[in-house]
Amino acid sequence: MILLDKKNFEDEVLKSEGLTLVDFFGDGCVPCEALMPHVTKFSEMYGEQIKCCKLNVSKARRVAIGQQVLGLPTIIMYKDGVKAEELVKEDATPDAVEAMMKKYL
Repeated sequence: MILLDKKNFEDEVLKSEGLTLVDFFGDGCVPCEALMPHVTKFSEMYGEQIKCCKLNVSKARRVAIGQQVLGLPTIIMYKDGVKAEELVKEDATPDAVEAMMKKYL
């Protein structure tokens, strides 16, 4: 998984071609921590077809605000740099994340 920050977000996500999944998480976010191993596993399973990234919003607040991330965890699928779909808070379950990934393959 690619660790994003305010310096590389634009190049890795917004200027990227194809599919990019971004896991927006925060320091001390228990649901984020619970979801992370699943997203990492999906990254290994689907990494050939979907670029998987994560962004710590505690360190890149402006990026998160710019992407209208209002709750955590938030998982967003981008297609050719444009937000295609997102899962927020209770909807961001391991099953829902995998289903969203499969939908775009």
